[in-house]
Parts: sequence; C-alpha cells; structure tokens
Amino acid sequence: MGSGRWSTNVYDEHNHFKAAAGKSIFDYSDGMHKSGRSTWHVHKSLDPKGCGVRESRDNDEHPESTAIAVMFDVTGSMGSIPVTLQKKLPELLGLLLRKGYVADPQILFGAIGDATCDRVPLQVGQFESDNRMDENLENIFLEGGGGGQQTESYELAMYFLARHTDIDCWNKRGHKGYLFMIGDEMAYPSVKRHGFRDIIEEGAERDIPTAEIIRELQQRYHVFYILPQTASNGRDAKILGFWRKLLGQNVLELEDPEAVCETIAPTIGMMEGTIDLYAGTDDLREFGTADSTLKVVTTALENIPVNMTKAKTLSGFLPGLR
Repeated sequence: MGSGRWSTNVYDEHNHFKAAAGKSIFDYSDGMHKSGRSTWHVHKSLDPKGCGVRESRDNDEHPESTAIAVMFDVTGSMGSIPVTLQKKLPELLGLLLRKGYVADPQILFGAIGDATCDRVPLQVGQFESDNRMDENLENIFLEGGGGGQQTESYELAMYFLARHTDIDCWNKRGHKGYLFMIGDEMAYPSVKRHGFRDIIEEGAERDIPTAEIIRELQQRYHVFYILPQTASNGRDAKILGFWRKLLGQNVLELEDPEAVCETIAPTIGMMEGTIDLYAGTDDLREFGTADSTLKVVTTALENIPVNMTKAKTLSGFLPGLR
C-alpha cells in the first residue's frame, strides 16, 4: 500500500461534504454508539483479525517510503486525540512533505483499547500516502471504555506492529520506521498466549513480556510514547516511570494534547537528522503555530537527540500538498 499523494483540496471538500450532510467527521463512531453496545464492532478497514500484515511499500511515486504508525488510546478521557489528529492532519503532512523532514511518509492510524473488557480493543489501518489515511482515521470507533485500573492493551498494539507489518524502509534500506503511541496509562505486563485469539486470529506461542515485545519492535521502529499531561493520568508518576523504564527519553510529556501533530513532525525530523529543534520551531512558526504551542513542543522535545549521521542535502523541498 502507499500509492497516491495527499491533497488538501480533497481533504477540505470531504469535510465540507460531511458538514453539509449534517454528519460529524467520526460518523461511523457516532452510529456505533447509537446502535447499542451489543452491536459494537470494528470497521472492516481497521479490523486486525485475519488481515495478515499491513504493508508500507516503495513504488514509483514514493521510491523511499518511510513507515509511520500513530496509535492512540480511545478509552475515557483520551477520546479527543483522534479529533485533534484529524483537524491538524494537513499541518502534519505539510511539515513532513513541504519541509522534507522525511522521504515519502506513509502513515498508519490505529486505536488502542482494553482487551480485558472493551468490545473493540484494537483497530489498525493501512499505511497510506494519500487521503485514504484520513478515511482510516475517520473510521476509528471512539469506544470510550477501559477498565479503570490504569492499564490498557498497548502491548497488543506493539505485538501487531512487531509481527504483522512489513515495511520496505527497513527491508530494503535498514531504515527504521516510527511508532507513536498516545495515551495516559500503562501496558499490561505481557502479551498473553491465548489472550487475543479473537482479536488477531492467532495465539502467541507463549506469554511474551511487554519489555521483550518492545525490544523486538525496536529492531525495526523508533518507538515513542506521548503522555498528555491534561489526561486523567497525565501527571501520574507511576505511569511516567513505567514508560520511562521501557523507552527512556522516547517518552514525551505533552502539556497540551492539541499539540500532538506539532510534536510528531519535528520528532521525526530530528531523528532523521534533517532539522534540529531550533529549525523545527522556526518551521512551526512559519505554519502559524501559536507561541503557547511552540513552548509546549519545545519543552517536550528538548531531550530528543538530533541524528546528524542521517543528515541529508535536500535539493529543494519534497513535493508539497496540492
């Protein structure tokens, strides 16, 4: 997957069409909630069960694809995050493409719930380069569940990314993709051997400790966890410590969840070595980002290293948004 190019015009026209029809952007989720809990189910485009793998592939339009997965918690207070992502998707793509932060980004959106109690605990889209990524985002069911015990099934999402994605950036160039998880709770201690047969249509050979599946995932992905401080558990030291132990400096504390897109794009640019924090801040300012948001992003990213070993000489900007 990953053919085609993103178009701001298509994005705007689609949003206007939905508004004119009296529908919200997340009308699939709205319909599920109106239908009653017993009928809730994952949208077919996001169903991980029996899907095999999600692929990020090179093609003539995108010869150097870069896989970027954005997975977010849709339980409880975290339900506003996909709304923010959808609203600011043009800004995210604008920075990645127009400013040349990364070659040929292909973005997968997905959602994380709680496999112990939610009807839809895992939703995983496809890696896309065009407006189909927006369609995947809109098809996410904002269940708003969770078990209230400060744990959600992040380990299940990481298992899927580790064992059910096939990405050419790594296969062909040894270039890692990116995973950004956005949430405010801990993962469960392990991927249970038989705990997700109904979700992914397989069982693991054994219980896999979460730390082990993260190490496996990190062989092919840079893994980040974004913790919005305004979320229910956003300032909980236990949760922050849990993720710091697993991911170190790749845990990004974010004072304002509205700044998610403005945080993801510079993080990728800095890891790629195409910008440093100062250049990223200047780019955000050029895109009209408010000073208050710039401060939030700067604080979140001040400890992310600039990987100058990957620095590139760009002959002009990459193809921009149309």
